[in-house]
Amino acid sequence: MKDFFIKLFMDLNAFLIRLTNRRIGSKLGTQTILLLETIGRKTGQPRVIPIAYFFHEGVYLIVASNWGKDKDADWYLNLLKTPRAKLTVNGKTILVEARAAQGDEYARLWKFATERHPPYLNYQKMTSRHIPIVMFQPID
Repeated sequence: MKDFFIKLFMDLNAFLIRLTNRRIGSKLGTQTILLLETIGRKTGQPRVIPIAYFFHEGVYLIVASNWGKDKDADWYLNLLKTPRAKLTVNGKTILVEARAAQGDEYARLWKFATERHPPYLNYQKMTSRHIPIVMFQPID
């Protein structure tokens, strides 16, 4: 049931971001929200979700916390199959290539993300899985 309400909230938030031209839904607490469009790994259809992000060192970063659940988020699994995606940030759509941060890069970005949004530390405590950080590089 909890998953149903999370999906409902996310669908409503994406709708409000579009309807109000970002005036409602693009900021939730301390987090800034963008729209991420991936290609469904099973259906091949576009999938759009609102999700928190950071812009750091010329790339967009999204922490694939999935609310601390033990399974990876669908959007992350979609990106593993098709790493090209679209981000809608501040009303502008950007074509990007996604990849997961690794090694020292991951450690540095995890510190960056958790200093700005400490609840990610709680999500990590809730799950035994590694929480990926996805880097989105704009494609020219």
